[in-house]
Amino acid sequence: MLRVSIFSHNAELTDTFLRQRVALGADAIDFGGDREMPGVAEQGYPDLEGVKALRRRLRSFGIDINRVTLPNLTDEFVENRVGAQDELENVCKALRVYGEARLPIARQRVEGDVFNQMMRASQTVHRGGYLARAETLVREPAAIPSAAQLQKWWDRFCYAFEQMVPIAEEYDIKLAVHPSDTPNLETPFGGIGFHRVIDAFPSTQVGYVYCIGTRAEAGGSSLVMDEINNYGRKGKIFMVHMRNVRGSLATSGGYEETLLDDGDLNMMKILRELVKVGFDGYINPDHIPSIPGDNTTHDIGWGYSIGYVKALITALVA
Repeated sequence: MLRVSIFSHNAELTDTFLRQRVALGADAIDFGGDREMPGVAEQGYPDLEGVKALRRRLRSFGIDINRVTLPNLTDEFVENRVGAQDELENVCKALRVYGEARLPIARQRVEGDVFNQMMRASQTVHRGGYLARAETLVREPAAIPSAAQLQKWWDRFCYAFEQMVPIAEEYDIKLAVHPSDTPNLETPFGGIGFHRVIDAFPSTQVGYVYCIGTRAEAGGSSLVMDEINNYGRKGKIFMVHMRNVRGSLATSGGYEETLLDDGDLNMMKILRELVKVGFDGYINPDHIPSIPGDNTTHDIGWGYSIGYVKALITALVA
């Protein structure tokens, strides 16, 4: 059954915040920050009892935890400097805690997965004055990472996952990777490299946070449909970030993000393809634009986005 998850956005999880999100139709929360869960800021990894207590509280409001983010592996780890092994040990401890708490999905971030992309960022104005992120490629040849740099990054990523995958299998928790954002070709997970994760680690516990927006930014609707068919039929799509865009790096050298009904992608068609390949997890409306009159927690944007996804799901099963 398809459901809707939302980001916490480091918001204070007050009773009002939770009731509002449930009223809007959210079924779960995704914790995108690696320090959002109890204990991480204090000791480098989460506190089991604190995580369990948080989940009990959320469930008492009718909402659950879908995805958490493991402690980030920083440049210290990638460069194998002093403290690198401590970072990895905290990641492994965190994965065990989240597994013991019976959370379904944990995402791992590794610093440097986009390298220096030389993108010019801006905000573009759309219908009614809403503002959304845009990027244009202005990269110089010197900014393109070398094959040696990419291989070094990949070797360190694999070293980490070699320790983490057995833990994910032991505790039955999904270990998910997000594509590089911005998705330039020479980034580790910006194109073909994204597939290397499941080639190198064929475990059923390893897969993707599949980001429709990021992959559309790489190559448009046809690329998204191909990848959903590929990864979905292999059972490697653990959850989905739903984002619409105009343009792509492949077709126009840049892109603009939009509201879900206002871009190049046909979201109903994409949702049908996800269901066709057997996906039945959470859809997360991603990168909510700034709508006139919105507040700091983007309540208007979230209301629109959750409602839009709920309407698609309802129409799909009708």
